[in-house]
Amino acid sequence: MSVQLTKEFLELKKKYLNCTASPDEIQLLEQYYDLFADEANAIDEMTESEIAELEEYLKKSITQRIIAKEKPVIPFHKRNLIRAAAILVFFSIGIWLLYNRQSQQVASNKPITHDVAPGGNKAILTLSNGAKVVLNNVKNGDLATQAGAQVIKQDSLLSYKATAAKVSQVSYNTITTPNGGQFQMVLADGTKVWLNAASSLKFPTEFIGKDRTVELTGEAYFEVAKNKNKPFNVKTATQTVQVLGTHFNINSYNDEAAVKTTLLEGSVKVFSAAEAVMISPGQQAILTNNEPFLVKNDLDVDEVIAWKNGMFQFNEADIQTIMRQISRWYDIDVEFKGPIPNYTYHGKISRNSNASEVLKILGLSGINFTIEGRRIIVKS
Repeated sequence: MSVQLTKEFLELKKKYLNCTASPDEIQLLEQYYDLFADEANAIDEMTESEIAELEEYLKKSITQRIIAKEKPVIPFHKRNLIRAAAILVFFSIGIWLLYNRQSQQVASNKPITHDVAPGGNKAILTLSNGAKVVLNNVKNGDLATQAGAQVIKQDSLLSYKATAAKVSQVSYNTITTPNGGQFQMVLADGTKVWLNAASSLKFPTEFIGKDRTVELTGEAYFEVAKNKNKPFNVKTATQTVQVLGTHFNINSYNDEAAVKTTLLEGSVKVFSAAEAVMISPGQQAILTNNEPFLVKNDLDVDEVIAWKNGMFQFNEADIQTIMRQISRWYDIDVEFKGPIPNYTYHGKISRNSNASEVLKILGLSGINFTIEGRRIIVKS
């Protein structure tokens, strides 16, 4: 494998991971895959000492996990080792390379013959009188006039703009995303909210009184408009997050083991029934079954908000965690057959990809996937 060819591949890899590759470039990337797969035969030409060196490097780097990092450091200089390293460059996109000489096959999966399209901008708005509006089916423009606010829909954004009318009683609306849906909105105070799949937000059409309070199920990212005189509260089933103006993400799905509040900017105070904790940017407050808060430091916030930016991104995630995300985004059921694989995964891929594209990458770790209608069967 020539150095020039490897450099060209790396450029394509970066474009693919950044979701800027054109359809022609993606096709070329697939051709590189076939070429690198052929280069696997180069390992058979290596000496025993070269094989031992390569195996030791791979064991330290990628044992039982998908690697999705930028250009790896490859301490090989001989011709055969460079050819073998070229294979590793490709697999750094997100594929587990089996380093045992006796098993050089890339994967044992059967081709996925069915597919499921990714989710999109879908949500239902429930007004205070109980009327429901399917936001992805209505035209852009004014939707309604609620107590103290004008409701406006523009593509995937729902906005509430305060009117001059005086409001004496709070009126609540609820926005709900289904499995396979997401939506953005701007509350009456200017706070921006991104709602992930299978989530809902109950909010007042106008914030009156001494605070600003909303209720969340599922997951949402908030950019709260600053108002030092009126705290902003986000209530979930087990906790309340209080801020004055900041950026943070809350993951409170019922099928997740813990509620996770991640701070990107400013400061927040998180309350449970038993205690309260302050967190700083880059920290995450984890609440499990009303136990004391666990505060995680120095986490990868890009991974936490990858969904908001149109990506799946994993850092030592197990297959069950990944499949829960896939289930929500593709609106598809997941069934495990046999022992659940204990691999952990690193990598990222666009959420605009069909389900089969995500499963291909995961499947190269040795897990078999079958899509039957709207069900994914996972076999170890």
